[in-house]
Amino acid sequence: MSKITTSQTIGPFSHEAWQWAVDASLPDAVPAAGATVLVSGVIYDGDGAPVNDAQIEVWTPQGADAEPGRLIPGFRRAPSGEQGEFSMRVAAPAGGGEPLMYVTVFARGLVKHQFTAVFLEDDAALAQSAILNQVPQARRATLLARKMEDGRGEPSYRWDIHLQGEQETVFFDYV
Repeated sequence: MSKITTSQTIGPFSHEAWQWAVDASLPDAVPAAGATVLVSGVIYDGDGAPVNDAQIEVWTPQGADAEPGRLIPGFRRAPSGEQGEFSMRVAAPAGGGEPLMYVTVFARGLVKHQFTAVFLEDDAALAQSAILNQVPQARRATLLARKMEDGRGEPSYRWDIHLQGEQETVFFDYV
């Protein structure tokens, strides 16, 4: 008889099961005061196919100060769309080499959720980042959101998540 474990795959039904959850793409998820940035991307599986039933949760360190009126300041949860797309509008970062967002990824086939972080490529202090300096130089690009021109005046960035493969996003273990 196999032993019961604490982590199980979320299966193919996460969107239905978590419909009650906070959706970061809703307009009321925009911080009430201060500047924001939009991070959009696609989550891919090991074969490079979009994952259309993932859940992406983020926590933004600057959110506690920028969103005092929210139930959980700095927290977002959003499902991936039919083509694996997701987007998060969060409070603008303080910079200083710190992550814009800490990210947790839940998806079918993952027995255990994955943890990562996102940095903005135009943060002048990236070279001093304590977290990035723990990651091999060749892999750091997987944690950098690339600046995009959106024409609306809001800073927008592109950051894709690759669960496996040659472009696999760096995932962290917390002990």
